[in-house]
Amino acid sequence: MTSTIRTAVVCLALFPPTVGSALAADAPSTPSAASPASLAGVLRVVIQVDENDEGRWNLALDNIRNAQKDVGAKNIDIELVAYGPGVAMLQDDSLVANRVQVAMAAGVRFVACRNTMQAKHLTEDEMIPGIGYVQAGVVEIIRKQMEGFAYLRP
Repeated sequence: MTSTIRTAVVCLALFPPTVGSALAADAPSTPSAASPASLAGVLRVVIQVDENDEGRWNLALDNIRNAQKDVGAKNIDIELVAYGPGVAMLQDDSLVANRVQVAMAAGVRFVACRNTMQAKHLTEDEMIPGIGYVQAGVVEIIRKQMEGFAYLRP
């Protein structure tokens, strides 16, 4: 067997065609009909916040601001989902409440998990006015990903 053939056999053994197919599947492709916002050129991202940590909250808000600045607020659809200890970010007395309101004015949706609110005995009156609510934050994240939203956890 010549060295060229031996090399080809070794390459096929190490990198079977299914690997090449998987790599091709990861390559950028034309948006599918399942992601209509992508067809319009709009990026979509769901952001998870599940920690009661001001630094993490500010990082998420910085990511939002930077993304909107880079592509334009009208070119990106952003939803931040807060659950567990992260729901504190959306309370009206949180350390980042003003920044959340600025982001909301720029078109970002913020939603709080009702399951967490119930467990922590929080009411909508204690939350930042204008935020949305979902029953289960984790389910909302799953749904958004199924709708083609990118996932970000700062």
